[in-house]
Amino acid sequence: MATPDSGARGVRGVGSGVRGAMNRGIRVAAAQLNFLVGDVEGNAEKIVSAVRNAARDGARLVVFPELAVTGYPPEDLLLRRDFLERTEQAVVGLATRLAEVAPGVGTVIGASRRAGSRLFNSAFYLDDGRVLAHYDKTELPNYSVFDEKRYFDAGAEACVIRIEGLRAGLVVCEDLWVEGGAATRAKAAGAEVLICLNASPFHVGKSGRRTETLRARTRETGLPILYVNQVGGQDDLVFDGDSRVVSADGETLWSAPLFEEHVHCFDLSRSEKGSCCVEHSGGLRAEIPEIEMVWRALAMGLRDYIVKNGFEGAVIGLSGGIDSALTLVLMVEALEDHGGAEQVLAVAMPSRYTADMSVEDARTLAATLGVRLEEISIEPVFGALQQQLARVFAGAPADVTEENMQARVRGALLMAIANKRRLAVIATGNKSEMAVGYATLYGDMAGAYAPLKDVVKTRVYELAAFCNRTHEVIPQRVIERSPSAELAPGQVDQDSLPPYETLDAIIEQFIEADASCADMVKRGFSADVVRRVQDLVFRNEYKRRQAPPGARITEKAFGRDRRYPMTSGFRSHPPDEAPNQ
Repeated sequence: MATPDSGARGVRGVGSGVRGAMNRGIRVAAAQLNFLVGDVEGNAEKIVSAVRNAARDGARLVVFPELAVTGYPPEDLLLRRDFLERTEQAVVGLATRLAEVAPGVGTVIGASRRAGSRLFNSAFYLDDGRVLAHYDKTELPNYSVFDEKRYFDAGAEACVIRIEGLRAGLVVCEDLWVEGGAATRAKAAGAEVLICLNASPFHVGKSGRRTETLRARTRETGLPILYVNQVGGQDDLVFDGDSRVVSADGETLWSAPLFEEHVHCFDLSRSEKGSCCVEHSGGLRAEIPEIEMVWRALAMGLRDYIVKNGFEGAVIGLSGGIDSALTLVLMVEALEDHGGAEQVLAVAMPSRYTADMSVEDARTLAATLGVRLEEISIEPVFGALQQQLARVFAGAPADVTEENMQARVRGALLMAIANKRRLAVIATGNKSEMAVGYATLYGDMAGAYAPLKDVVKTRVYELAAFCNRTHEVIPQRVIERSPSAELAPGQVDQDSLPPYETLDAIIEQFIEADASCADMVKRGFSADVVRRVQDLVFRNEYKRRQAPPGARITEKAFGRDRRYPMTSGFRSHPPDEAPNQ
């Protein structure tokens, strides 16, 4: 029976099946798993399976990520009464089932919780076939990709649970990032260790920030921390896992593999001085280079989008250029455990402007990867379109219209193949192109998913080099030749864009850092170039609203964390240009 923790005022504290002081270590399992948003029953089954397996390894407590039952982020599913009811039924059902499959094992899971008209993002402690305690997240992030205040109310109380004499304070994700907040309240309520449930998405540099944050909370509280994060792709978000065990002095004792499901057991015990300490932590993962983290994030995001949405494979337009080449390699790796190259179809669609080397390089890459390549000339369809529009276009010179027609013919062919074979069309556009509008609506932007959407062109080249680090996968000629859409005679990207090194640097400052034109001119960029790039970015917001999703790898991607109006008169002014009065 649940009993209040007498040492914690105003605390939801519970006892476990074993009372008294903790004389031996308690085995705890951190379950870093990949859940499917909305699949309440499937997620519950995954929780049951993980607890059963952890119990076989001697675990007394198993901890899961934030909102594990619903998946994260559930977004407006949380506005549906039937979804909330199913979630509540799943939590109660889990308490019963877990007592049957793993008696004596407690579980901490994340799920939504209703209280009258209020809704909370909560952590539940289950044991003895019952829900013994719950904690409501107090810090609700409402910035970047997070929108939790739209759905949840903030909790106010600490929650400390007792397991074999150990007092563990529950906190949820953002709670740990706030100084003097939930972690401090849990310590004041008698916690000897902090257990943090997380759904913390990846971006470059995130792992280092987690380290700094965890160290800050241990300095503040003097408590060890178990940090359990989810893993997997969810639309445009990717979760890297990166679960940790951190000692009371801020040392990371164990870290989970990145971008992998992993369940790990370790022991909590009490030192001679009476404080909680961690034993048999299992050690640290090997650190990997940043470019490999990006590669794994892109592959996981692409794989989970294809697999979780039930596509039978994927199709890509293979042009012979670097973007489609890199995307094809990524597709094969992403689907490695789901049929690999056999589930990928590449389609070369040459026109009168396609160089012979482009077709040759597409064939070479497909052969290297073992991917089936179809070659379909767009000339008959393009010619027919020109003929049909000849009267309407009479007297008008050829321009970008004809270029876009070619791209749209290719998009239509890929969509037809995808519809017939239940494949996902994978778009190949990168962040640099998306920023300035150098991607054609209903053409090369057509697709279910765009894995390079948050990857600037210079990073595309870095990733291509990463692919070729041990042997040549992408033909070297593809990497070395000047980028071109091949929609007009002799066309190259740099005819109408600044060099990619310059363009990408401006994009990163203007989009990701919200720098003004004046700021960038002070940093040495040409005012004319900055003004032109800015105008292109603002003018093409409507295109990006219609673009497919893609994995977020930076702190500000095109998508949920950058919501600019499509219709806007705002421009940031270079120092030599005064705003209109």
